[in-house]
Amino acid sequence: MGLFDVVAILFVLTAVFSFINYRTIGLPPTIGVMAVSLLASLGVVGMGALGLESARQEAALILEQIDFGETLLHGMLSFLLFAGALHIKLEHLGGQKWFIALLATAGVVASTFLVGGLAFLTLSSLGIPTPFLYCLLFGALIAPTDPVAVLGILKTTDVPKDLETTIAGESLFNDGIGVVVFAIILELVRGSGDPTAGRVLSLFLREAGGGALLGLGGGFLAYRMLKQIDNYQIEVLITLALVTGGYAMAERLHISGPIAMVVAGIIIGNYGRAFAMSPTTRDNLDTFWELVDEILNALLFMLIGLEVLVMPVTPGFVAAGVLAIGISLLARWATVGAATAVLRPFRSFRPGAVRILTWAGLRGGIAVALALSLPRGPERNAILAMTYMVVVFSIIVQGLTLGLLVKRIYADVPGERE
Repeated sequence: MGLFDVVAILFVLTAVFSFINYRTIGLPPTIGVMAVSLLASLGVVGMGALGLESARQEAALILEQIDFGETLLHGMLSFLLFAGALHIKLEHLGGQKWFIALLATAGVVASTFLVGGLAFLTLSSLGIPTPFLYCLLFGALIAPTDPVAVLGILKTTDVPKDLETTIAGESLFNDGIGVVVFAIILELVRGSGDPTAGRVLSLFLREAGGGALLGLGGGFLAYRMLKQIDNYQIEVLITLALVTGGYAMAERLHISGPIAMVVAGIIIGNYGRAFAMSPTTRDNLDTFWELVDEILNALLFMLIGLEVLVMPVTPGFVAAGVLAIGISLLARWATVGAATAVLRPFRSFRPGAVRILTWAGLRGGIAVALALSLPRGPERNAILAMTYMVVVFSIIVQGLTLGLLVKRIYADVPGERE
């Protein structure tokens, strides 16, 4: 089957699942598409259990032709991060900068070790011995919140503006930090890295700092180009060039493409929109990137639902996955609580902030993509199963109940949601 055939199948499935959700279930678009996709996948798995194994094998064969990690991490992610960052306002971000910085850096590292340590104990107790470094890899890929999932859910909830900015900003920046931490630990697993503090710090600064500088340089170059013309078709094309060219250059230079796209998106979304675009250009640019965001989101969440067809499933892995859900929530609560405790002497937090930020810490396709990028082996299977169960729970259960949690917390506190 050729590439065009696979792409056609994916878009047809995404359109059909979106239609079914809209006409019957009525869930938020991203969650609904994933839920329908997951149900369809489970139906195919059930057909295999009933003796129609050829149907399941055919579906799995098509899915295996799609490199999920390559498709997301080296393709879709650049567009999704840029589109999300376009709507982050610097004045809102400035008020939460220290909280976001603490959660996106120290919070990710602390959560990596907390999740990794608890996962190591959990897998050992279940008779699934897994090296500690692999457990740390699981901690690194599950520690950061997923910007694609988070930004998609925030559109459907009534989260207070300051908390919304914190959740969105953290997810955009901790994603890049998490990928860097994951890459460092993966080097150690493969034996190609020197586990010294100097090398770890050097790699971290190169990836994160280099990505920020590239995003800054590319963003301001695109801004200067946008300022000199007034033609929305060319201006949209310039932003497309910034995303594709910037991400490709980041990968060539071995620096963080996600961080570069976030920084570039914030520059264009603030300086570009305010000083370099006419109202017509702003309207068309926003419409274009909103469409890109919605289409790729639907495609991504549909793929997440289909991935169940190739997931390793055993009773031990299911038990580990259930426990991993609790571990990830515990680590999220601990790191958010620690960050608020550190900053409380210098600023105030609204009631329920820790609970909302904990429950809003959604994991998504990036975690699955990173898990799929691990070297094949028994350790990978355990981590993949745990990751998938955490992601499904996160998107469906946490995503659907976040708005209810916000309403419950602020039901008796007038004005707190403003």
